[in-house]
Amino acid sequence: MRSEQEMMDLIISVAKKDERIRAVLMLGSRANPSVPRDKYQDYDITYFVKDVKPFYNNIEWINEHFGKPVMMQMPENMTLLPNTGDGHFIYLMIFEDGNRIDLSIEYTPYIDDGEPAITLLDKDNYLPQLPTPSDKHWHIKHPTEKLFADCCNEFWWCLNNVGKGIARNELPYAMKMFNEYVRDMLNKMLEWYIGVNNDFSVSAGKFGKYFKNYLPAHLYKMYLKTYSDANCDNLWTSVYTACDLFHIAAVHVADNSRYNYNQYEENEMRGYLNKIKGEIH
Repeated sequence: MRSEQEMMDLIISVAKKDERIRAVLMLGSRANPSVPRDKYQDYDITYFVKDVKPFYNNIEWINEHFGKPVMMQMPENMTLLPNTGDGHFIYLMIFEDGNRIDLSIEYTPYIDDGEPAITLLDKDNYLPQLPTPSDKHWHIKHPTEKLFADCCNEFWWCLNNVGKGIARNELPYAMKMFNEYVRDMLNKMLEWYIGVNNDFSVSAGKFGKYFKNYLPAHLYKMYLKTYSDANCDNLWTSVYTACDLFHIAAVHVADNSRYNYNQYEENEMRGYLNKIKGEIH
């Protein structure tokens, strides 16, 4: 595998030699000093140009300058993924040595929204003066009382669909409802739990990938048990574990935020799930 220095030299040298490319920006995990470094990190790169057309769907240009990817995706060329239609073009590329470059070709001015970013090249002072990168942009935000209540309501409400899906033996549906809609709310509440315990000064990572780092060991063990195979009994165990874990996290967040936790809707949904489970056993 090419080293980080070799990859950076390649990315910058391509831009230096091409007059059409006026600036280069690096975002993503490699621009974030708080993210542990490893060889699997992508190179999230933006080339700023005046005209995107010469770079649009130009695989020959990619092959000539970066080498032929063993796997590539071009979202703007796909009907499966929604195209924003804003004129930029993205190449997502994995190379034979395992390195990955996500290369975005942009013509619109860059707006600093606080996401960690590093200027690699700027031929015309095109980019704004960027602050020293930090992960503050990704820190967990304290929920409003309304957002907290909505999260609780969504979590408990969507469980009715999980229960009915199990009762009907419609496991694809039950799994979809549980692992997407219900889990999204569980993850959100666990993020707030972590935020409360860390003065909202940390990030739980994309999709909770740092939960293991911030949750107490016994809660993380519970979280792992919320993942189930396609056995109905095991899925029920995962559902009830998720309920218990959500309750622990939600009450903790409510107490520390001086919010009201609606125990009534939890009790009623637990009763509803128990009724369904009792009818199929």
